[in-house]
Amino acid sequence: MRDKRFRWVNFALLAVIGAAMAALIYLVYATVEAERAQRDQVEKTAAILDDLRLIGRSAIEGETGQRGYLITLDRRYLEPFQAGRERIGPALDRLRNRIGDAATMRQSELIDEIDMLARAKFDEMENNVALLEDGRLLDARREVLTDEGVETMERLARAIREMEAIENEILNQAITEAARAEARVLPLLGGLLFMLILAMIAGVQLVGRTARAEAEAAQAAALGEARDRADLLARELNHRVKNLFAVVLAIVQMSARDKPEAKEVTESIAQRIRALLTAHEVSQGELERPVASLSQLIETSLAPYRSSKQVAEIEGPEVMLPAKRVTPLGLVLHELTTNAVKYGSWKEAGTVRVTWDVRDGRVFLTWREMGAAIDTPPERKGFGSLLMNSAARQFGGSLERDFTPDGLVVTIDLPAVD
Repeated sequence: MRDKRFRWVNFALLAVIGAAMAALIYLVYATVEAERAQRDQVEKTAAILDDLRLIGRSAIEGETGQRGYLITLDRRYLEPFQAGRERIGPALDRLRNRIGDAATMRQSELIDEIDMLARAKFDEMENNVALLEDGRLLDARREVLTDEGVETMERLARAIREMEAIENEILNQAITEAARAEARVLPLLGGLLFMLILAMIAGVQLVGRTARAEAEAAQAAALGEARDRADLLARELNHRVKNLFAVVLAIVQMSARDKPEAKEVTESIAQRIRALLTAHEVSQGELERPVASLSQLIETSLAPYRSSKQVAEIEGPEVMLPAKRVTPLGLVLHELTTNAVKYGSWKEAGTVRVTWDVRDGRVFLTWREMGAAIDTPPERKGFGSLLMNSAARQFGGSLERDFTPDGLVVTIDLPAVD
């Protein structure tokens, strides 16, 4: 009866984790789509703004050339007028095609107005040039002195400015939506990682509780069988947890296989999942006795990045930690290691020195980076900082960061034993 109850609790935990993974995949997909829409809108807005500027510039150059010809009767002034007349038609056609069927009612009105005013302005200028060509200088100047041409240019400039403002507003909306979608991913990722840790801890506790209950009730002859059964259950749970990590990692990586723009988001998620798997493999899924070596955990966390250029010095006494502290401590070491590669001493070919000692039943660990000058400490805390602070609370200790001129110094305090 008790085994069934424990089994149902385990199934419930796995169901919650599955639901969280599905939600995470959906939000990652939504974030990728929002970023793609933002990129497409940036390209579209830039092209539309270029066409609007070309239309305005063509009208100004055309008017400048026409007025210069009127004043000097030098045909060289007709060159900018003719160039503007040749560019204005294709530019208007491109603008209409780029906005297309997605145009709002106001955009459609503005496109029609810009088209009408630009063509009317060039018709007016062409008619004035024709008067000059016929030798009717006074008629041409009389036509220029009317307010009709000035009013047409002012209306054209206003319409172009309004169209630019609308396009910039559409672009700002796309940027805001992409930022909103990305902000939804990080809290769910933190929740998923937290639930994975809870699932491992709760699952191993259930197995241990079952083994202890059977051992207390069994006679000496049955004690060995109970222990074998508990060990088998522990190995089976360990195997299932590792499979769960593999499934989560595969889903995250496959979600962005055809979307290279999501590589940065999915790679960050995958690295943290691998850090959890590393900590779990070090502890072997056992919770109630000190089975994980602190030095082994540190070596395992640094190994993927350690090289002749990325030097790490490790020094401290042998310390065995309960597995329930290994998982959150492993997450902290992973964050420190990746930050050293991206932003810290290993980015500058410096040195990472990790030392620890035991005093009064507590482990005091110091992570010191050397060779990476820090001008000013970061003003805000990112998701990695929040994750490390949360992990410190889970292993029952504290974590302090100090940005020195030579590099980052992190001091970690945690219990050595239960």
